[in-house]
Amino acid sequence: MVLRVGYVREHFCSPLLQYSENDEGKTFTLVECPSGTGQIIRRLADDEIDVAIALTDPLIAGIVKGSKDYKLVGSYVTTPLNWAVITGTHSKYQAIGDLKGTTLGISRPGSGSQTMASVMALQQGWPTGSVDFKVNDDIHGLVKSVNDGSTSAFMWEWFTTKPWADRGDVRFIGSVPTPWPSWLIAAHPSPDRAPPVAVRTFLANLTTYVRAFDSDEKRAKANVEFIREKFGYPESDIKAWQLTVRYTEDCTAIPGKVLVDTLNTLEGAGVVEKQPLPGFEVERLINPEVVRLV
Repeated sequence: MVLRVGYVREHFCSPLLQYSENDEGKTFTLVECPSGTGQIIRRLADDEIDVAIALTDPLIAGIVKGSKDYKLVGSYVTTPLNWAVITGTHSKYQAIGDLKGTTLGISRPGSGSQTMASVMALQQGWPTGSVDFKVNDDIHGLVKSVNDGSTSAFMWEWFTTKPWADRGDVRFIGSVPTPWPSWLIAAHPSPDRAPPVAVRTFLANLTTYVRAFDSDEKRAKANVEFIREKFGYPESDIKAWQLTVRYTEDCTAIPGKVLVDTLNTLEGAGVVEKQPLPGFEVERLINPEVVRLV
């Protein structure tokens, strides 16, 4: 069986791309999801992908809100994601505090751009339930919206959007790192679509590429060359990004504390509703036939 793996074509997915290029048995195929995690979750529901590498917060929030389309099956990136807060070239907004009471752009409902906007509101002390959002699909729509004034700002990963800022298409007015490890792996719970044995094999092999990519040896030269070739980023940006990111030692395990801490922050931000005692049961977030809680 060939697994369909959804991903966002960003530098974070370099180990996955390297695995794909060397997958001689063609055990999986990549399905690009340029609009981000919201699109990935939709494609899991629509039977367009079976496995997904996506952002921690919307994945967890989706399950808590009742999605039956996926369960968590693995870890990927263990460091926070640095979300840039981005506005139009000539907009009046100069700092995050200026955004209170304005309309923020998001890619899709349930996306990381939406959940992190709520986290930003929590950190700023704004009423989290009063944040207004406008869906703009992808980075192109988001950039257009902050420049035509239909939104005040949007949030996207810092280095992914830095080329837009370097060209003068947008401005950065701040950043908000995630209070949790930034990427997890999910899969559809049906054994017909994502057989546990096939998913475990995929994760075990991905671990090999992740460990190699995260090594000091690869970071010194090979990673820089790979990312520059695939994504066209300047060497200085690649080296700066590498200083901020670490990958998991084992894609087949998820720390339970990560799930608990993320849920508590999402609850505080109003992204998920408060649970009755005894609170969140992290075991129902995972597929125990595939992944271990540690």
